[in-house]
Amino acid sequence: MPPSLLKQPLKLALIQLATGSNKSHNLSHAQSKIQEAARAGANLIVLPECFNSPYGTQYFPQYAEELSSSSSSTTATTELAKSEPPTEAQSPSYHMLSRTAAETKTYLLGGSVPEYVAATKKYHNTSLLFSPTGDLVAAHRKVHLFDIDIPGKISFHESEVLSPGNKVSLVDVPPYGRIGLAICYDVRFPELATVAARHGAFLLLYPGAFNLTTGPLHWELQARARAVDNQVYVALCSPARDLDASYHAWGHSMVVDPNAEIVGQAGVEEEIVYAELRGERIEEVRKGIPLEGQRRFDVYPDVAKGDIRWKE
Repeated sequence: MPPSLLKQPLKLALIQLATGSNKSHNLSHAQSKIQEAARAGANLIVLPECFNSPYGTQYFPQYAEELSSSSSSTTATTELAKSEPPTEAQSPSYHMLSRTAAETKTYLLGGSVPEYVAATKKYHNTSLLFSPTGDLVAAHRKVHLFDIDIPGKISFHESEVLSPGNKVSLVDVPPYGRIGLAICYDVRFPELATVAARHGAFLLLYPGAFNLTTGPLHWELQARARAVDNQVYVALCSPARDLDASYHAWGHSMVVDPNAEIVGQAGVEEEIVYAELRGERIEEVRKGIPLEGQRRFDVYPDVAKGDIRWKE
Protein backbone atom coordinates (compact mmCIF):
# COMPACT_ATOMS: atom_id res chain seq x y z
CA MET A 1 0.00 0.00 0.00
CA PRO A 2 1.18 3.58 -0.68
CA PRO A 3 1.77 5.93 2.29
CA SER A 4 -1.40 6.90 4.14
CA LEU A 5 -3.19 9.94 2.74
CA LEU A 6 -4.12 10.94 6.30
CA LYS A 7 -0.91 10.76 8.28
CA GLN A 8 -2.43 11.03 11.75
CA PRO A 9 -5.95 11.07 13.20
CA LEU A 10 -7.86 14.33 12.84
CA LYS A 11 -10.94 15.51 14.72
CA LEU A 12 -13.23 17.45 12.39
CA ALA A 13 -15.94 19.86 13.53
CA LEU A 14 -18.72 21.21 11.31
CA ILE A 15 -20.51 24.21 12.80
CA GLN A 16 -24.09 24.37 11.53
CA LEU A 17 -24.38 28.04 12.39
CA ALA A 18 -27.49 30.15 12.83
CA THR A 19 -26.93 33.49 11.10
CA GLY A 20 -28.97 36.65 10.71
CA SER A 21 -28.82 40.14 9.25
CA ASN A 22 -26.39 41.61 11.81
CA LYS A 23 -22.86 40.93 10.59
CA SER A 24 -21.18 41.87 13.88
CA HIS A 25 -23.40 39.45 15.75
CA ASN A 26 -22.80 36.74 13.15
CA LEU A 27 -19.05 37.12 13.60
CA SER A 28 -19.08 37.12 17.39
CA HIS A 29 -21.47 34.17 17.45
CA ALA A 30 -19.32 32.24 14.98
CA GLN A 31 -16.27 32.96 17.11
CA SER A 32 -17.93 31.55 20.23
CA LYS A 33 -18.92 28.36 18.39
CA ILE A 34 -15.38 27.97 17.01
CA GLN A 35 -14.04 28.27 20.54
CA GLU A 36 -16.55 25.66 21.70
CA ALA A 37 -15.42 23.25 18.99
CA ALA A 38 -11.79 23.83 19.85
CA ARG A 39 -12.44 23.09 23.52
CA ALA A 40 -13.97 19.80 22.38
CA GLY A 41 -10.65 18.90 20.77
CA ALA A 42 -11.30 19.69 17.10
CA ASN A 43 -8.21 20.09 14.91
CA LEU A 44 -10.08 21.33 11.82
CA ILE A 45 -13.17 23.50 12.21
CA VAL A 46 -15.55 24.38 9.38
CA LEU A 47 -18.16 27.14 9.12
CA PRO A 48 -21.02 27.14 6.58
CA GLU A 49 -21.44 28.98 3.31
CA CYS A 50 -22.09 32.72 3.83
CA PHE A 51 -21.55 32.42 7.58
CA ASN A 52 -21.28 36.19 8.05
CA SER A 53 -24.44 37.15 6.17
CA PRO A 54 -27.86 36.03 5.00
CA TYR A 55 -27.70 33.94 1.81
CA GLY A 56 -29.12 35.57 -1.31
CA THR A 57 -28.08 37.60 -4.33
CA GLN A 58 -29.71 40.68 -2.81
CA TYR A 59 -27.36 40.46 0.17
CA PHE A 60 -23.99 39.76 -1.49
CA PRO A 61 -23.05 43.39 -2.33
CA GLN A 62 -24.19 44.68 1.06
CA TYR A 63 -22.15 42.17 3.06
CA ALA A 64 -19.17 41.81 0.72
CA GLU A 65 -15.65 42.40 1.98
CA GLU A 66 -12.31 43.06 0.29
CA LEU A 67 -10.03 40.15 1.17
CA SER A 68 -6.79 41.80 0.08
CA SER A 69 -5.47 45.30 0.77
CA SER A 70 -3.98 45.43 -2.72
CA SER A 71 -5.74 47.67 -5.22
CA SER A 72 -3.57 46.43 -8.07
CA SER A 73 -5.17 45.19 -11.26
CA THR A 74 -3.43 41.85 -10.62
CA THR A 75 -5.47 41.24 -7.47
CA ALA A 76 -8.02 39.15 -9.35
CA THR A 77 -5.41 36.64 -10.48
CA THR A 78 -3.08 36.73 -7.47
CA GLU A 79 -3.56 33.99 -4.90
CA LEU A 80 -5.22 35.57 -1.87
CA ALA A 81 -2.96 33.56 0.43
CA LYS A 82 0.03 35.37 -1.11
CA SER A 83 -1.57 38.81 -1.17
CA GLU A 84 -1.26 41.59 1.37
CA PRO A 85 -3.92 40.98 4.06
CA PRO A 86 -6.87 43.36 4.17
CA THR A 87 -7.30 45.93 6.88
CA GLU A 88 -9.78 45.24 9.65
CA ALA A 89 -12.12 47.78 8.08
CA GLN A 90 -11.91 46.03 4.70
CA SER A 91 -12.63 42.59 6.13
CA PRO A 92 -13.68 42.09 9.75
CA SER A 93 -14.50 38.47 8.86
CA TYR A 94 -10.93 37.77 7.72
CA HIS A 95 -9.48 39.19 10.92
CA MET A 96 -11.90 37.34 13.20
CA LEU A 97 -11.01 34.07 11.49
CA SER A 98 -7.28 34.74 11.62
CA ARG A 99 -7.29 35.70 15.30
CA THR A 100 -9.52 32.81 16.32
CA ALA A 101 -7.50 30.22 14.41
CA ALA A 102 -4.35 31.42 16.16
CA GLU A 103 -6.07 31.61 19.54
CA THR A 104 -7.49 28.08 19.29
CA LYS A 105 -4.45 26.68 17.43
CA THR A 106 -6.71 24.98 14.89
CA TYR A 107 -7.15 24.87 11.15
CA LEU A 108 -10.22 27.01 10.48
CA LEU A 109 -12.24 27.08 7.27
CA GLY A 110 -14.34 30.22 7.10
CA GLY A 111 -17.16 28.57 5.14
CA SER A 112 -17.56 31.39 2.69
CA VAL A 113 -18.00 35.14 2.64
CA PRO A 114 -19.14 37.46 -0.13
CA GLU A 115 -15.95 38.95 -1.59
CA TYR A 116 -15.55 42.21 -3.53
CA VAL A 117 -12.51 42.78 -5.75
CA ALA A 118 -12.11 46.51 -6.31
CA ALA A 119 -9.75 46.09 -9.27
CA THR A 120 -12.31 44.14 -11.30
CA LYS A 121 -15.48 45.39 -9.59
CA LYS A 122 -16.53 41.75 -9.31
CA TYR A 123 -18.10 39.80 -6.47
CA HIS A 124 -17.21 36.21 -5.55
CA ASN A 125 -18.35 33.60 -3.05
CA THR A 126 -15.07 32.84 -1.30
CA SER A 127 -13.87 30.35 1.29
CA LEU A 128 -10.82 31.08 3.47
CA LEU A 129 -8.64 28.50 5.24
CA PHE A 130 -6.46 29.68 8.13
CA SER A 131 -3.66 27.73 9.82
CA PRO A 132 -3.16 27.25 13.58
CA THR A 133 -0.82 30.28 13.48
CA GLY A 134 -3.56 32.46 12.01
CA ASP A 135 -2.08 32.64 8.53
CA LEU A 136 -4.27 32.40 5.44
CA VAL A 137 -3.08 29.25 3.66
CA ALA A 138 -5.73 28.84 0.96
CA ALA A 139 -8.75 30.50 -0.61
CA HIS A 140 -11.38 29.01 -2.90
CA ARG A 141 -13.74 31.07 -5.02
CA LYS A 142 -16.87 29.11 -5.90
CA VAL A 143 -16.23 27.68 -9.37
CA HIS A 144 -19.76 26.65 -10.34
CA LEU A 145 -22.42 29.29 -9.70
CA PHE A 146 -25.83 28.24 -8.44
CA ASP A 147 -28.13 29.06 -11.37
CA ILE A 148 -31.25 26.89 -11.38
CA ASP A 149 -34.92 27.00 -12.40
CA ILE A 150 -37.19 24.27 -11.04
CA PRO A 151 -40.76 25.15 -12.10
CA GLY A 152 -43.08 25.69 -9.18
CA LYS A 153 -40.23 25.18 -6.69
CA ILE A 154 -37.26 27.55 -6.88
CA SER A 155 -35.50 29.94 -9.23
CA PHE A 156 -32.10 31.23 -8.13
CA HIS A 157 -29.28 32.82 -10.12
CA GLU A 158 -26.01 33.59 -8.35
CA SER A 159 -24.58 34.81 -11.65
CA GLU A 160 -26.82 37.88 -11.42
CA VAL A 161 -24.26 39.20 -8.92
CA LEU A 162 -21.35 36.78 -8.56
CA SER A 163 -18.46 35.84 -10.82
CA PRO A 164 -16.95 32.35 -10.64
CA GLY A 165 -13.54 31.29 -9.41
CA ASN A 166 -11.22 29.59 -11.86
CA LYS A 167 -9.17 26.92 -10.11
CA VAL A 168 -9.07 23.61 -8.28
CA SER A 169 -8.24 24.20 -4.61
CA LEU A 170 -5.98 21.58 -3.02
CA VAL A 171 -4.05 22.49 0.11
CA ASP A 172 -1.54 20.87 2.46
CA VAL A 173 -2.54 20.89 6.13
CA PRO A 174 0.50 19.63 8.06
CA PRO A 175 0.86 17.24 9.77
CA TYR A 176 -2.29 15.57 8.43
CA GLY A 177 -2.12 15.61 4.63
CA ARG A 178 -4.03 17.35 1.85
CA ILE A 179 -7.62 18.53 1.63
CA GLY A 180 -9.73 19.66 -1.32
CA LEU A 181 -11.83 22.82 -0.94
CA ALA A 182 -15.01 23.67 -2.83
CA ILE A 183 -18.35 25.36 -2.15
CA CYS A 184 -21.94 24.09 -2.32
CA TYR A 185 -22.94 23.78 -6.02
CA ASP A 186 -19.36 22.66 -6.77
CA VAL A 187 -20.27 19.29 -5.22
CA ARG A 188 -22.48 18.49 -8.23
CA PHE A 189 -19.44 18.40 -10.51
CA PRO A 190 -17.53 15.19 -9.78
CA GLU A 191 -14.53 16.23 -11.87
CA LEU A 192 -13.50 18.79 -9.25
CA ALA A 193 -13.59 16.15 -6.51
CA THR A 194 -11.83 13.53 -8.62
CA VAL A 195 -8.94 15.84 -9.46
CA ALA A 196 -8.41 16.71 -5.78
CA ALA A 197 -8.70 13.09 -4.64
CA ARG A 198 -6.31 11.71 -7.27
CA HIS A 199 -3.81 14.39 -6.30
CA GLY A 200 -3.76 13.13 -2.74
CA ALA A 201 -6.67 14.69 -0.82
CA PHE A 202 -7.91 12.63 2.15
CA LEU A 203 -10.88 14.96 2.68
CA LEU A 204 -13.16 17.01 0.43
CA LEU A 205 -14.79 19.97 2.20
CA TYR A 206 -17.95 21.67 0.95
CA PRO A 207 -19.50 24.53 2.92
CA GLY A 208 -22.94 24.69 1.33
CA ALA A 209 -26.50 25.94 1.57
CA PHE A 210 -28.83 23.58 -0.23
CA ASN A 211 -32.50 24.50 0.12
CA LEU A 212 -35.76 22.71 0.91
CA THR A 213 -36.12 21.62 -2.72
CA THR A 214 -32.59 20.45 -3.57
CA GLY A 215 -31.71 19.38 -0.03
CA PRO A 216 -34.00 16.36 0.37
CA LEU A 217 -33.27 15.30 -3.20
CA HIS A 218 -29.52 15.55 -3.44
CA TRP A 219 -27.65 16.73 -0.30
CA GLU A 220 -26.90 13.31 1.18
CA LEU A 221 -26.73 11.72 -2.27
CA GLN A 222 -24.01 14.09 -3.46
CA ALA A 223 -21.95 13.71 -0.27
CA ARG A 224 -22.04 9.93 -0.40
CA ALA A 225 -21.45 9.86 -4.17
CA ARG A 226 -18.30 11.98 -3.96
CA ALA A 227 -17.06 9.76 -1.11
CA VAL A 228 -17.69 6.44 -2.84
CA ASP A 229 -16.36 7.73 -6.18
CA ASN A 230 -13.05 8.71 -4.64
CA GLN A 231 -12.81 6.61 -1.46
CA VAL A 232 -12.04 9.64 0.71
CA TYR A 233 -13.81 11.51 3.50
CA VAL A 234 -16.38 14.12 2.46
CA ALA A 235 -17.91 16.84 4.65
CA LEU A 236 -20.79 19.22 3.89
CA CYS A 237 -21.41 22.13 6.26
CA SER A 238 -24.76 23.96 6.05
CA PRO A 239 -26.20 26.96 7.86
CA ALA A 240 -28.94 26.16 10.35
CA ARG A 241 -32.46 26.41 8.97
CA ASP A 242 -34.29 29.70 9.54
CA LEU A 243 -37.85 29.73 8.19
CA ASP A 244 -38.07 33.49 8.84
CA ALA A 245 -35.22 34.15 6.39
CA SER A 246 -35.73 34.70 2.67
CA TYR A 247 -33.70 31.56 1.88
CA HIS A 248 -34.38 28.35 3.78
CA ALA A 249 -31.24 26.23 4.20
CA TRP A 250 -31.61 22.46 4.33
CA GLY A 251 -29.27 21.93 7.28
CA HIS A 252 -28.20 18.32 7.91
CA SER A 253 -24.46 19.05 7.88
CA MET A 254 -22.71 15.72 7.56
CA VAL A 255 -19.46 13.79 7.44
CA VAL A 256 -19.22 10.73 5.19
CA ASP A 257 -16.42 8.18 5.34
CA PRO A 258 -14.56 6.65 2.35
CA ASN A 259 -17.10 3.82 2.18
CA ALA A 260 -19.96 6.34 1.85
CA GLU A 261 -21.16 5.68 5.41
CA ILE A 262 -22.48 8.70 7.32
CA VAL A 263 -20.40 9.05 10.49
CA GLY A 264 -21.93 12.29 11.74
CA GLN A 265 -25.00 14.33 10.84
CA ALA A 266 -26.87 17.34 12.21
CA GLY A 267 -30.57 18.02 12.21
CA VAL A 268 -31.90 21.40 11.07
CA GLU A 269 -31.13 23.55 14.14
CA GLU A 270 -27.79 25.04 15.16
CA GLU A 271 -25.43 22.21 16.07
CA ILE A 272 -21.80 21.12 15.90
CA VAL A 273 -21.07 17.79 14.21
CA TYR A 274 -17.85 16.02 15.20
CA ALA A 275 -16.08 13.16 13.48
CA GLU A 276 -12.77 11.37 13.98
CA LEU A 277 -11.00 10.84 10.66
CA ARG A 278 -8.47 8.00 10.40
CA GLY A 279 -6.04 7.15 7.64
CA GLU A 280 -6.52 3.46 8.35
CA ARG A 281 -10.16 3.72 7.28
CA ILE A 282 -9.18 5.04 3.85
CA GLU A 283 -6.66 2.21 3.45
CA GLU A 284 -9.17 -0.41 4.61
CA VAL A 285 -11.81 0.71 2.11
CA ARG A 286 -9.36 0.96 -0.77
CA LYS A 287 -7.90 -2.47 -0.01
CA GLY A 288 -11.37 -4.06 0.00
CA ILE A 289 -12.50 -2.39 -3.24
CA PRO A 290 -9.25 -1.54 -5.08
CA LEU A 291 -10.58 0.95 -7.63
CA GLU A 292 -7.25 2.71 -8.04
CA GLY A 293 -5.60 -0.24 -9.73
CA GLN A 294 -8.66 -1.20 -11.76
CA ARG A 295 -9.30 2.01 -13.70
CA ARG A 296 -9.04 1.64 -17.48
CA PHE A 297 -7.32 4.74 -18.77
CA ASP A 298 -6.74 2.85 -22.00
CA VAL A 299 -10.53 3.01 -22.47
CA TYR A 300 -11.32 6.49 -21.11
CA PRO A 301 -9.21 9.51 -20.12
CA ASP A 302 -7.90 10.32 -16.65
CA VAL A 303 -9.38 13.72 -15.83
CA ALA A 304 -6.76 14.19 -13.12
CA LYS A 305 -4.06 14.37 -15.82
CA GLY A 306 -5.82 16.89 -18.03
CA ASP A 307 -5.28 20.62 -18.34
CA ILE A 308 -5.94 21.53 -14.68
CA ARG A 309 -5.96 25.09 -13.40
CA TRP A 310 -4.32 25.32 -9.98
CA LYS A 311 -4.16 29.13 -9.94
CA GLU A 312 -6.72 31.87 -10.52
